[in-house]
Amino acid sequence: MIITTTPTIQGQEIKEYLGMVNGEVILGINFVKDFAASLTNIFGGRSISYEEELIQGRKKALDEMRHRAQQMGANAVVGIDIDYEVLGQGGNMMMIVVTGTAVII
Repeated sequence: MIITTTPTIQGQEIKEYLGMVNGEVILGINFVKDFAASLTNIFGGRSISYEEELIQGRKKALDEMRHRAQQMGANAVVGIDIDYEVLGQGGNMMMIVVTGTAVII
């Protein structure tokens, strides 16, 4: 399945628009990752633990969106947008939402 941020797919004709499709993931960030990130904040550098959470969360959200698009009969998703939000008291949860338009090419 082709998934793209662009509204069209080069060399492909969109035959039918099936509607909006999305995938959501909410991740809890634990004490160990918070502690490691706080050390990174003090000493500088990249927070590998948070980066890995973002990567895995984005993959899960995209997989969920892809699955929902397939259930609608789509073989592609165009115009995708990925949003990140911090939730919970103290910002200890992260939400990743992926939205696009399910289409048949």
